[in-house]
Amino acid sequence: MGQKVRPTGFRTGIFIDWQSHWYANKQDFAELLVEDQMIRKYLKKRYREKGAGIARIRIQRTREKVTVFIHSARVGVIIGKKGQEVEILTRKLEKLCHRVIEVKTIEVNRPELEPQLVAQDIAEQLQKRQSFRRTMKKAIEITMEGGAKGIKVQMAGRLAGAEMARCEIGVAGSIPLSTLRARVEYGFFEAKTAQGNIGIKVWINNGDYLNPEEDSDAVNAQASKVPKKSARQNKR
Repeated sequence: MGQKVRPTGFRTGIFIDWQSHWYANKQDFAELLVEDQMIRKYLKKRYREKGAGIARIRIQRTREKVTVFIHSARVGVIIGKKGQEVEILTRKLEKLCHRVIEVKTIEVNRPELEPQLVAQDIAEQLQKRQSFRRTMKKAIEITMEGGAKGIKVQMAGRLAGAEMARCEIGVAGSIPLSTLRARVEYGFFEAKTAQGNIGIKVWINNGDYLNPEEDSDAVNAQASKVPKKSARQNKR
């Protein structure tokens, strides 16, 4: 199951909230769903080369307007000087959807723990002809130093310009994909190289949803120090 199910989809509605918040009848549902996809596709295409570092896009709809929340590592790229870029973006989205649009930006404080941003960073390094093994190892080290419980990176394609496509995997720490309470997040990005596209998948374990502030390693270490009762004491 862990190899076939996307962690975000597996946990949506249980520990993860939906990326779109709105309700529609059967006649309008398909149209709004396609509209959400158009908004996300346009934003990713617009800021791909600008390096805005978009981690996720949330959309909230009401009768009056559509609010788009952009989680980004570099909010200044989206806002622009004196908010000019946001105004241009709002007009573009309104022209695309023919609705009232409001754009809000949310800064990602720790991009090394966001799998989507880690995948984008790896893709940028591969497009600059960096060694894929060195890039993978460096990304894993930075994420683990940032406080992650585990990380898994998978690259697939013509790595290092090889004639035959293959898959390379790097793992550090623990990635419990089938444990719902584990805060495993997923990101995917494609690196466009001269030899072809390379798909990059990243899984990052950021702890536990039920105990987000507790460090599992510290809890285990503390539990190991507690003296165990003997069988004679238990009988008493």
